[in-house]
Amino acid sequence: MKRKSGNLIAALDIGSRNVRMAVGQIISSDMSGNELQILGAVDCVSEGVSKGKINSIEDVVSSISAALERAERMVGTPVDSVWVGVSGLQIILQSSKGVVAVSKANNEITEEDVSRALEAARSIATPLNYEVLHVLPRNYGVDGQVAIKDPVGMTGIRLEVDSSIILGASAQIKNLTKAVYRSGLEIDDLVLSVLATSEAVLTRRQKELGVAVVDIGATTTSIIVFEDGEMIHTAVLPLGSESITNDLAIGLRTSVDIADMTKIEYGHCLPEASDRRIQVDLQDAGASSSELVKQRYINEIINARVEEILQKVDDELRSVQRSGLLPAGVVFTGGGSKLPGMVECAKKVLRLPATLGYPLNIVSVTEKVNDLGYATVLGLVKWGSLMDEMGASGSSVNVLKSFGKAGGQLKKWFKVLVP
Repeated sequence: MKRKSGNLIAALDIGSRNVRMAVGQIISSDMSGNELQILGAVDCVSEGVSKGKINSIEDVVSSISAALERAERMVGTPVDSVWVGVSGLQIILQSSKGVVAVSKANNEITEEDVSRALEAARSIATPLNYEVLHVLPRNYGVDGQVAIKDPVGMTGIRLEVDSSIILGASAQIKNLTKAVYRSGLEIDDLVLSVLATSEAVLTRRQKELGVAVVDIGATTTSIIVFEDGEMIHTAVLPLGSESITNDLAIGLRTSVDIADMTKIEYGHCLPEASDRRIQVDLQDAGASSSELVKQRYINEIINARVEEILQKVDDELRSVQRSGLLPAGVVFTGGGSKLPGMVECAKKVLRLPATLGYPLNIVSVTEKVNDLGYATVLGLVKWGSLMDEMGASGSSVNVLKSFGKAGGQLKKWFKVLVP
């Protein structure tokens, strides 16, 4: 029986510099099966957000509405609901264990037993003012046998699950949800942004071997680490590409706008990438008068901040005993990763293979699928398509096993916040 396809899947990524929206569609064909096609992707200047935290709901609503209008004009049809990315510094990762008794008389483990075990793991004492975003199973145990990936169909009396619980600050979630609803959109679910990004840029083999995704945004850098196919760590650093721009503005004694243009046009992460004699005229970057600066000096400023960000990434890897020990290396994405020399600098500092993470297995008519800044919003669309696809197959356990149980009750909880 052919699954119904063609329904629109929309995603919203609210960053500190840009609000991005993408709309996709699952296309069904007899030759290649179902594939995700991106119909449109747009961005607008973000206002009212700093380091993933909303500080002005009115400004955020205005930014979302502008992106929504452009997206609907591009795809030619109304967008009613979106998958929304959650990021910011107030993300906590905890470990939890759920234990249940197998329910069937013949002691065969069913999908319902796995669901109950995950619910038991979800019922932890959360920190004050935090809410559960995801429950991600790492492995299962049956009657003392551990490290089981899929217990369905096995025989046992006691089923255990070791899981990672991702928590978000309640105030942040409520403000984000309120802003989206006031824009006239429904929320399909909230998803940790860097988790969705990993779905777009990583292969299953990379996750099995051991890999880290580093998403360098404007004001924050998000990290997620996988090994044996499961997420083992995630963190958010309060540094991003704007930190580099601010350093340039101070070092060159110029405005932030000119520093940003200088970074984009002439910047490189490695000082030795430019000859000592090459000079840059800041007037070409928008300065009111001619001012010559050595390009190597510009690169030295950029290199200092980039190495600091990478060193903090390495500190996070060291906290889970994975510094220099990920065979599949580090995959960089986000707008800050566009700086030339980022990969070479990362190989030197992290002592690991490094690549840029472009979205995989996504068909589109727009070139924006090849923009590192769009990796998160495209990952959210892919996340939505996979959740819809697995949900349509009738197996809730497969959904939980692959992605964790996201907060499906959010639409009900936050409706009361809409004026």
